[in-house]
Amino acid sequence: MIVDNIRVLRQAAKVTSDSNYKIDKSWCVIAGNVDLVDEMAYKAILSTANVKILFREHVVLKDGKLDKKFDFIMIYGNSIIINDFKRQTKNLGGAYVHIPRKYLSDESNLMVLVAPDDVMKYAASTFEKSKIPFKILQESQTTGFIDVDINNEVRLPNFIKNALKPFYNANEVVLTALVVSVEKDEHVGKFQSIATSNRIFVIDFKDIVTEE
Repeated sequence: MIVDNIRVLRQAAKVTSDSNYKIDKSWCVIAGNVDLVDEMAYKAILSTANVKILFREHVVLKDGKLDKKFDFIMIYGNSIIINDFKRQTKNLGGAYVHIPRKYLSDESNLMVLVAPDDVMKYAASTFEKSKIPFKILQESQTTGFIDVDINNEVRLPNFIKNALKPFYNANEVVLTALVVSVEKDEHVGKFQSIATSNRIFVIDFKDIVTEE
C-alpha cells in the first residue's frame, strides 16, 4: 500500500506542479468492516498533505438477537488521490462512492446514505410510496463480510457465543452506500425522517464544511 501511495502522490505532484493547474478536490465515503476502514484511514494519514479525514463512524445495529457492526469514513481532498481509494476499497470488499464537486452545483439536496442492503431496499420503497422525488446518482455495495455478534441481551456463556459466531458471520451482511439527490427542498425533512427511522445513516452535504 505504501508503494501505491508513493506512486499516486508523485502523480499528483507532477500534475499540480503546473502553476496554471487548479487542484480539483472531491469527497469519498467508504463503508465496510473495521479492518477495511482502518486500512483506508491509514492510507489517508499517509497522504495527509493532500487529503483529510472529515469523520469516521463505528456503527452497531441491533437486529433481534444479533449486533451488526460496520464502519464508514468520509475523506476530502485532491481528486487524483481520492480516486485511488476506489481501487483498494474494492479489492478489500468495501463500498465506495465518490462525490465530485460538480454535484454541488448540478444536483439539489445532495446526500450520502449508508445502511445494510435489506434496510436500504425497504426505505427506498417507502420513499416511492411517499411520493418523494429523488434520484440515485451512485450506488456501491460491500462484497466482504461485516462483523455479526450475538448481543449481550442473550444470556449464554461467552465460550458458546464465540463458538456460534462463525455461523452467524457465514451469512454475509451486505452494506449499501448511495449518493442521492432529493428534487424539492420541502421533501428533504420527510426524506431524512424516513431514512433515520429505518436506521440509515445520512450525510447531508449542507452540513459538510471544508477548508480550502
